[in-house]
Amino acid sequence: MPKPKQILLVTGLSGAGKSTVLRTLEDLGWEVVDNLPLLLLDRLLGAPLPEGSEGNNQPLAIGIGARTRDFDPDRIVKRIKTLREDHGHDIGTLFLDCAGSELERRYSETRRRHPLALDRLASDGIARERELLAPLRRWANRLIDTTNLTANELAQQVRESFSGEGLGEPTLSILSFGFSRGVPRNADLVFDMRFLRNPHWVPTLRPGTGMDADVSAYIAADPAYEAAVSQIESLLLLLLPRYKAEGKSYVTVAFGCTGGRHRSVHVAERVAKRLRDAAFSPTVRHRDLAAAPQDTLEGAPADGPGSGMKL
Repeated sequence: MPKPKQILLVTGLSGAGKSTVLRTLEDLGWEVVDNLPLLLLDRLLGAPLPEGSEGNNQPLAIGIGARTRDFDPDRIVKRIKTLREDHGHDIGTLFLDCAGSELERRYSETRRRHPLALDRLASDGIARERELLAPLRRWANRLIDTTNLTANELAQQVRESFSGEGLGEPTLSILSFGFSRGVPRNADLVFDMRFLRNPHWVPTLRPGTGMDADVSAYIAADPAYEAAVSQIESLLLLLLPRYKAEGKSYVTVAFGCTGGRHRSVHVAERVAKRLRDAAFSPTVRHRDLAAAPQDTLEGAPADGPGSGMKL
């Protein structure tokens, strides 16, 4: 038997939101299995971990209900006690409850048949299921009444309760690119850095990139630089937790300049450092960093000190 792990049994009345809960937990990084016969739980816990999993620390959610094979609430409670006492697993039970009138309305709207009332009124199946699940409801250490919750509100409650450390964090990518080579199609937020003065038009800086100290110093000396980039950083610090709260799995923030070698590269590196200091973990990629500098891609140089033009 592997080391003890966190296990959550998700059960409750049919139509109360079990599928929503399991999908949300999966988005948060949980391993999710639905309608697994409890007799197979030992085999599941002893099976090799799937490729790409996060090790034995990955929590496990198991959906069980009236449609689970050999469903027996009293036997399930006994099985939970055994797994907890004999193997030390941290096992919780989440029960999803809902008023009968609301469940009837949901079944009426979706035109689905209740699994325990395929040839009768849904109310008959709801009453029978409520009686059948009573031992699990009494045993459960977590209960959510979904009567007045939308699917989004239920998912939000699950994210707040079960995200845990390192779970539910969006995969954050910081990307630099050149507008002359096209805007990245997968970017969620795009910031245009072409308002900053362009090192390309300074002959000594042109061969360098935004990773070089002298190029970075030149960009940072632009009068608009500090105020603009600081506000972008503040905006991201505001938005990223909101993306997490909404369950977004991937967030890509792109910074563009004309050629994608100087301004966008420097700003992407600076913003990534600021986000790391704020406990985020961005991955940085410079799409066009290796591209050769080319005057025709950069457009006409701007007038002004350091522009590279002879006055």
